[in-house]
Amino acid sequence: MHATAKVNGTVIADTDSYEIVEGNVYFPPSSLTKSFFSGPTDQHSHCPWKGDASYYNISVDGTELKNAAWFYPETFEKAKHIKDFVAFYTSKVTVEKD
Repeated sequence: MHATAKVNGTVIADTDSYEIVEGNVYFPPSSLTKSFFSGPTDQHSHCPWKGDASYYNISVDGTELKNAAWFYPETFEKAKHIKDFVAFYTSKVTVEKD
């Protein structure tokens, strides 16, 4: 079980342990290359069963992707397994898993 997240071919997250929720790959915080991430931003959203999401911007080689990744700093009980894990908008970031 392996997953990577890439922007323009640059790996920004890489892990052998991830969670799949609603079709999204959630990467553990330790798998991120933190230098590509900034935030959390002012963007927030709410999921009725996961909680309130916060967002990161991603910058790679001059390309800035606003609010391209999200995470749940506090979760409801059913989503405890993804607390602080990061997922990506696949329209902005290439996510590959096996």
